[in-house]
Amino acid sequence: MTKSRLSNNYFCGMTQKRYLFLILILGSLTALGPFSIDMYLPGFKAIAKDLNTTDAKVAWSLSSYFIGISAGQLLYGPLLDRFGRKKPLFIGLLVYILAAAGCALVKDIDSFIVLRFVQAIGSCAATVASVAMVRDLFPVSENAKVFALLMLVLSVSPMIAPTVGGYVTVAFGWHTVFLILLGLGLFNLIASWLWLPESYKPDTTMSLKPKPIINNFIAVLREPTFYTYAFTGAMAFAGLFVYITSSPILFMSLFKVKEETYGWIFAFLSVGFIGASQVNTLMLRKYKSEQLIFAALIGQVITVIVFLIGSINGWFGLAETIGFLFVFLCCLGVANPNALALSLAPFSKNAGSASALMGALQMGLGALASACIGFFEQTSAVPMVLIMTVTSVIALTVLFFGRKNIVAAPAGN
Repeated sequence: MTKSRLSNNYFCGMTQKRYLFLILILGSLTALGPFSIDMYLPGFKAIAKDLNTTDAKVAWSLSSYFIGISAGQLLYGPLLDRFGRKKPLFIGLLVYILAAAGCALVKDIDSFIVLRFVQAIGSCAATVASVAMVRDLFPVSENAKVFALLMLVLSVSPMIAPTVGGYVTVAFGWHTVFLILLGLGLFNLIASWLWLPESYKPDTTMSLKPKPIINNFIAVLREPTFYTYAFTGAMAFAGLFVYITSSPILFMSLFKVKEETYGWIFAFLSVGFIGASQVNTLMLRKYKSEQLIFAALIGQVITVIVFLIGSINGWFGLAETIGFLFVFLCCLGVANPNALALSLAPFSKNAGSASALMGALQMGLGALASACIGFFEQTSAVPMVLIMTVTSVIALTVLFFGRKNIVAAPAGN
C-alpha cells in the first residue's frame, strides 16, 4: 500500500454494514451518468417537436454527452490524483446540477446539445471518482466482486430510468425529466459530502501541466495489462452505446411501440446485463477473470454474427430482436466488470489516471461507434447490428493478441 491510499487497512476495519453502505454510495455515483443517458430517451420525439427539430438532431445530444464524458474523464483523472478524490467530485457534481437546470429551461436544439456536453463533463467526475475509490478502498482481490456489486446498483438505472422517463414525459413533459436529474445530482453531492471517506491524500508531486499529464497517461498506456483489457473492454462496451443510440428509433419509429412500452422493453433488456454481472460474481469463485472475459466475448461475437445474418435477410421481428439484444447484453454483463478489474489491477499510485483513461477509452470509442449510426438510413436493425458486430470482433481480436504480451508482475505502478 502506498502512503496516499487507505486500501487494505481501511478494508480490514470495515464492517459488513459499512461495506454495503459504501457500495450503495459508490453505486449511486456510478449510476448518475447512465441515468442521465437513459431517462430522457423516451422523450426524443417530444424534444424534437418542442425544439422544432428532428429525431436525428436530438440524437446528437446523446453523442455530445458521450463525447463530454470521454473528454471529462481525462480532465478529472489528474485532478483526482493531485487534489484527492472528493474536491474534484464536488466541483463536477455542481457543474452537473447547473447543466441539468439549463437543459430543463432550454429553447433550442443547439443549446440543448451543448448543455448535454457540459452535463456530461460534470457527471463523469462521479464516474471516475467512484472507480478510483474502489481501487483505493479495496484490495485487488476484491475489485472484480466490488465492480460487480456496483453494477447491481448501477443496473437499476436502465431498468427504472427509461420506464420512469416514459411516464414522466407523457404526464409532465420532457423538461421534468431534467428536473429529476437535477435532484439526483443534488442527492449525490450531499451523500458524498456526508458519508464518503477521502480515500486518497492529495499528491503534491503530481503536476497539472500538460506535458507531465500526457507522460503520465502514456506510462499507463504502456502497461500491457492495461492496454489489453482497457481496449478490449472499451470495444466490447461500444456495442452498448450503439444499441442505446439506435433503440429509440428502432423501437418507437420502426416497430411503432409507445413511449411507455419502449421504457419497459429497455428495462427488460437491462435485466440481461444486470443478471449476468451478478452471475459473474458467483463464477469468480471458480474461474479467473481472464477466463470469464474470453468466454463472454466469444459468446458475444457468435450472437451478433447470427443476429446480423438474420437482420440482413429479414428473418427477425420485434420479439427476435429483443431476444438477440438480451443475449448480447448478458455477454457484456460478464465481460465488463472483469475488463474493469483487470485494467486497474497493475496500478496503485496512478489509479485515478488509469481509471480516467479507461473511462475515456470506453466513452470515446462508444461515442465514435454510436456516431457511425448517423451515416446509415436506419430503416431496419441492420446498421445497429453491423456496427455491434464490428466492435465485438475487434474486442475479441485485441484480447486474443494483447494478452500474449502480458507478463505476471507485482502491482504498484
